[in-house]
Amino acid sequence: MGVSLALQKLNTALESAGPSGRICTLGPIIHNPQVLADYAARGVVCVRDVAELAAGDVVVIRAHGITREVERDLHESGVAIVDATCPKVKKAQIAIGRATARGECLLLFGEADHPEVRGLVSYACGPAHVFSNVDELAACAPPPEESCVLASQTTQDKELFQDIEKSLRSRTRNLTVLSTICDATRERQEEARHIASRVDVMVVVGGKQSGNTRRLADVASLCGIATHLVESAEDLRAENFCKKTRAGLTAGASTPKSLIDAAEVWLRAH
Repeated sequence: MGVSLALQKLNTALESAGPSGRICTLGPIIHNPQVLADYAARGVVCVRDVAELAAGDVVVIRAHGITREVERDLHESGVAIVDATCPKVKKAQIAIGRATARGECLLLFGEADHPEVRGLVSYACGPAHVFSNVDELAACAPPPEESCVLASQTTQDKELFQDIEKSLRSRTRNLTVLSTICDATRERQEEARHIASRVDVMVVVGGKQSGNTRRLADVASLCGIATHLVESAEDLRAENFCKKTRAGLTAGASTPKSLIDAAEVWLRAH
């Protein structure tokens, strides 16, 4: 849903663009190279910094959201802003701000270098720690008597998050847990797990920079079968499917249907 809305807003900006100024995105609007290449061909400019923008530009905020500091800089720059932040991400940002309003420590389950995570952390009103596994959590967890808030990147695995919550509750006296994992992400992961349990090789189609796509591949791999993450059918190799009788296919949230269909055609032909 967040990906679809972001692309709809970008398409609307393109359709209503005037003769002057540019249509820009602040960072890749989604993590899919084929989609990004298509928009670049249509004249969309991907900038990395607010300083690259000029008067008259229309800036579309990416689906992953941005930090509070960057948002402030955008408003001060005077450019026209279209906020395409996924509603689930925006909800998580607001929830973190409210839950840490008195300076509580934020513990965020996610990828520290992911743009969504950087945005979420910027809403914390107290200290914030990002961890991607239980070992990293152990290294940053506050003392038992300290109040803390547990939240997650919206595309993380819900079962892992629930295990982390149980572990923290056993040693933290005052813990607030925010439900920030997207239901659509959870359902897609459950479907991937179900498919992987019934096949002997799995294909996940999507951008390799996409966090939710990589997690789908992780979920399938944990079922103990060969799993191949590819960006398009051209990345598939026949030798990886020798002696395999049943293949499973799924895709990341930002993967165009045309790429999924092409992978299906390739698999059926091999």
